[in-house]
Amino acid sequence: MTAQIRPVHVVLVAAIIGLMSLRYFTNVDVPGWLFFGLGAAVIIGAIANSYYDYRKAQEGEAPAPVSTDVVEDPKFTSFLFGDLRTAPMWLIARVYLGIQWLDAGWGKVTSEAWMDTGVAVQGYWTNATEGGPEGAGTISYDWYHGFLSFMLEREWFTWMAPVIAVSEVLVGVALILGVLTGVAAFGGLMMNVSFMLAGTASTNPVLGALAILIILGWKVAGHWGFDRFLLPALGAPWSPGYLLRRDKAEAARNKQQTAAS
Repeated sequence: MTAQIRPVHVVLVAAIIGLMSLRYFTNVDVPGWLFFGLGAAVIIGAIANSYYDYRKAQEGEAPAPVSTDVVEDPKFTSFLFGDLRTAPMWLIARVYLGIQWLDAGWGKVTSEAWMDTGVAVQGYWTNATEGGPEGAGTISYDWYHGFLSFMLEREWFTWMAPVIAVSEVLVGVALILGVLTGVAAFGGLMMNVSFMLAGTASTNPVLGALAILIILGWKVAGHWGFDRFLLPALGAPWSPGYLLRRDKAEAARNKQQTAAS
């Protein structure tokens, strides 16, 4: 059985492909933010569709269709990303990544240019949007150029700079200690992507790639850390831990007893 594809998904994907063809094979100037918006709509729609089917299944209706016509994952991926025997390897990877973020963030949280005035981010955004020999900046995507320009004109750097600095420290500490490792790695990856979109490569490609691997191994990456206790307690949105789990059978019995009395 193949998972259902909604007509709106087909329309959105066809629109994206059509706009890409216009942008790159004709002289039509299609704004980059339009691609971003349509792509986000496809992703949000797919997530909403999956959640809708999940809720229907939870309420006792027909279960969501499951795709069975896809190639099976190789066994080594299950071992690499889901076997506790790989936890020591992930410990080394996440501590290394955590140290990089903590080192970068600590220099920022102790700097007035980041924590007080935000001029460090102001200069960074200015160079990204207006730098270069012809004033074209170092940004390849016009939608991101417009996004940074929007924040720069409104002086958002005054509060964004402390947020970035503190976030780098928090990501570093969380990775080192193994606290919600997958979430911390995702937060670091978003900052890597932001820096690269602004035209800064530096160590971001390597750190970003390492963060992706840690995200894939989130179930075991923090096992030699606090996630050993946090994940069983908190679980995940699709599988609540023992602190958040509700026994539906017991709840139903309590409801019947209340109604009977």
